[in-house]
Amino acid sequence: MRTLASLCLATALTAVAGAPVFAADRIAGRAFATRSDVIAPHAMAATSHPLATQIALDVMKQGGSAVDAAIAANAALGLMEPTGNGIGGDLFAIVWDPKTKQLHGYNGSGRSPKSLTLDYFKQHGITDIPAHGPLPVSVPGTVDAWFALHGRFGRLPVKDLLAPTIRYAREGHPVHQTIAYYWERSVPRLSKFPGFSEQFTIGGRAPRTGEMWRNPYLADTLQKIADGGRDAFYKGDIARTIDAYFRANGGFLSYEDMAAHHGEWVEPVSTSYRGYDVWELPPNGQGIAALQMLNVLEGYDFSKIPFGSPEHVHLLVEAKKLAFADRARWYADPAFQPAPVARLISKPYARERARLISPDKVLREVQPGTPKELDEGDTIYLTIADKDGMMVSLIQSNYRGMGSGMAPTGLGFILQDRGEMFVLQGCEGAAPHPNCYAPAKRPFHTIIPAFITRDGKPWVSFGVMGGAMQPQGHVQIVMNLVDFGMTLQEAGDAPRVQHEGSTEPVGSAAVMTGGGVVQLESGFPYETIRALMDKGHHVEWALGPYGGYQAIKRDPETGVYYGASESRKDGQAAGY
Repeated sequence: MRTLASLCLATALTAVAGAPVFAADRIAGRAFATRSDVIAPHAMAATSHPLATQIALDVMKQGGSAVDAAIAANAALGLMEPTGNGIGGDLFAIVWDPKTKQLHGYNGSGRSPKSLTLDYFKQHGITDIPAHGPLPVSVPGTVDAWFALHGRFGRLPVKDLLAPTIRYAREGHPVHQTIAYYWERSVPRLSKFPGFSEQFTIGGRAPRTGEMWRNPYLADTLQKIADGGRDAFYKGDIARTIDAYFRANGGFLSYEDMAAHHGEWVEPVSTSYRGYDVWELPPNGQGIAALQMLNVLEGYDFSKIPFGSPEHVHLLVEAKKLAFADRARWYADPAFQPAPVARLISKPYARERARLISPDKVLREVQPGTPKELDEGDTIYLTIADKDGMMVSLIQSNYRGMGSGMAPTGLGFILQDRGEMFVLQGCEGAAPHPNCYAPAKRPFHTIIPAFITRDGKPWVSFGVMGGAMQPQGHVQIVMNLVDFGMTLQEAGDAPRVQHEGSTEPVGSAAVMTGGGVVQLESGFPYETIRALMDKGHHVEWALGPYGGYQAIKRDPETGVYYGASESRKDGQAAGY
């Protein structure tokens, strides 16, 4: 049964596609906006948990930088939202440095165990790396990324940044609604793995909404990091505990893998979209898929194509199919096989690929392009901006919700299962798949931070977490802001589209053959749905897969910050 609120929302949203409005309660802004933008003069934080947002603001009020605040908030989210992240996962970030007036990128993704070989999978008849257990575990890169970012942009001691989370871990905090929902879904499938139930359940069940949660094990681990620095995690007792745990439980991650880990600073890459420069990080992540989509969509005049219209959704979906075909073929660890990034995100290549799009029929199969060298995963995303103009776009994840389920004894965190993203087939011959498994290799990654500049100045730091939804979400936010003139909060509240079924860079059977499925949130007019079906799209409703958005915008004239937070989750944007 539909609620009055959902009926009002659906009715109000029809105005976006040009249909008449019968009910709209907001006196300012679009009818579908859940609230106004948050506006503040000095600093802003937008995270997926209100307590993490408040920690970030406290850090900046104490003189910390935006990077300090981001580290503190990320640590808190690892405790408060273990369904999406933690120090057992990886981290990527883009930082705007007001001193150099440049963007800096950090790839904090870890590598596969050196002792786990492709032959092991062959010998055991494993054709796809499993989603959980010891085999998909790769080195966690988050703590290294914290210290790398802090070393360049931090002001306060790391021990001060971790102190609020250590206190909450010992004293407890109430679990929020959406987090409790995902936690409850994770417990049945992960409780069989050693250490999980003891550290992440209350008597074998997930904590309920509003129930106090404590994690003294994580408090102890964070205290060791606060006292001993980065090496306490990668070369100390924590790494030795991880080594012993995997030796005892059929795994391969070792002390040597931990000690050898290093992230790296990378140059963000960009494309211009109607005068706005949109920035992403290069592979092994999927960020450039958003740039490829935007390049294709720039060829259409959206001043004449309304939001929510059949043309809008159709073009968005078809552009996604083209970009994801390339994503499946070319994106991987560049240390093993560099992707032709410059060509993939070029305008001529986009025009070439766009010729495959028909205004009236869907693409049922898409082959990747041939760019020449000459030319229910869960994550957290947060963004922070400080009084000096530094802005941080940061994303962090364990992959697949609570990760592998492998929780080393007494450490209070779960290791990621990002290694599931490797390919085990098509790895022979002269041209193996770029994402084939190999020891000490970084898997294909889905988590991507984003940034928009205009005329060389910072404009919007944003992200939309959620597996393959992320580049699709990035594109929709950019279009909502640039093409449809929405405010920062409206851009996130507007109903979203997700296309599923493209060829994927993982697994043995992830090939698009029938055009995939278009999933629509409530709010799209029935006329749009009918027209999409007439074009050959398979349309369905889906609950929950549309990602999680946070964003901060900076007024280039006044320096005032605008903040927005995902209305579909439990977060908060706040400033001072």
